[in-house]
Amino acid sequence: MRDEIMIEEEGSIILPRRSFLSVSGTGLLSAGAVMLLAGCGTASYSKNANASSAEGDIRILNSALGAEQEAVAAYQVGAESGLLGEGTLAVAVKFQDHHKQHADALAKAVKDLGGEPAAPMEKYDFPTDQLKSEEDVLRFAAGLEKGAVSAYLGAVPLFEERALSKAAASILGDEAMHWAILRQAVGDDPVPDAFVS
Repeated sequence: MRDEIMIEEEGSIILPRRSFLSVSGTGLLSAGAVMLLAGCGTASYSKNANASSAEGDIRILNSALGAEQEAVAAYQVGAESGLLGEGTLAVAVKFQDHHKQHADALAKAVKDLGGEPAAPMEKYDFPTDQLKSEEDVLRFAAGLEKGAVSAYLGAVPLFEERALSKAAASILGDEAMHWAILRQAVGDDPVPDAFVS
């Protein structure tokens, strides 16, 4: 298994891949949430829920999927910048792999609910002209992770299917760890407040 990002001549990326199910086997997600996100189960909406509930969940999932795809692309920009030291690059690769796993799980959940997963954008508007040092790249990544934490925090209570809320909360936890580690790496207090907003 590879532990680094490798760029082939055609520009495709080879990343370390671990199955979502083996990661979730650590007890972070309930069995129902794991099955739903892995595409092995079916959402069990209550009697009071209707098709619009599933459509609402699909919209939330696709928004999260779009953010995860953006994060994958952002970490690629950082990796290709030539500004990251060997140790920092290894951490960036690991975080990028987490985002890829999140994106894969979210896409499977959208399909399981009968929706069409959002496609990644062809181009993202990243401030590459402002990335001149390793610290710049890390602060850029930290800003994206902070945004992801806030987005998942807002999404968790909105899901009709409660297993999706648990899964989103698990992803939120991972994003928060990324954010704290990146803050620590640039010398900021990794956990500046008791609450995340």
